Amino acid sequence: MLEGIIRESTSKSATKKLRRDGYLIANIYGKGLENVNAAFKTGDFIKYLKNKEHLIFPVKVGDKEFNVVVQEYQKDPITGELLHVDLLVAQPGVKQYFYVPIKLKGTPIGLKNKGVLVYHRRRIKVKAAPENLPDYFELDVSNLDVGDNILIRDIEMPEGVECYLNPSIPVVGVIKAK
Repeated sequence: MLEGIIRESTSKSATKKLRRDGYLIANIYGKGLENVNAAFKTGDFIKYLKNKEHLIFPVKVGDKEFNVVVQEYQKDPITGELLHVDLLVAQPGVKQYFYVPIKLKGTPIGLKNKGVLVYHRRRIKVKAAPENLPDYFELDVSNLDVGDNILIRDIEMPEGVECYLNPSIPVVGVIKAK
């Protein structure tokens, strides 16, 4: 389980000091819950996220435990270093908006025809209760040729999961290389 500390002060100077000490600033929030200003060791947080098996993961801040999902994050535009993360508490039975990642399976046939695989979206916004939430959407791209796309409407949503995005929005596709 990922453990963090509660930030006593949210001032700019306190935040800078925490970042210098190797901490990642985080906000933990949820419907009807009081916001928690927290900080995690940056290296531990990144290592934990890379090795987690499920979209929802537990964190411990102070003496409280939360099941959370990464809702949004900020990176430094120059160094690419992770600066801030928003964690949404996944409350059982409460329908919320979540961003579910896309995983690709197969090699597109369009790559042999001088095409390039392009992600139009890396995560899809869906509304669901945490118990119905998939860990990811797996898309088979092996039949994509140059000019082909997989659209939102082509993704099969599990029961209890709703997507309010325009059905004709492309998710992944193969374009002609220049």
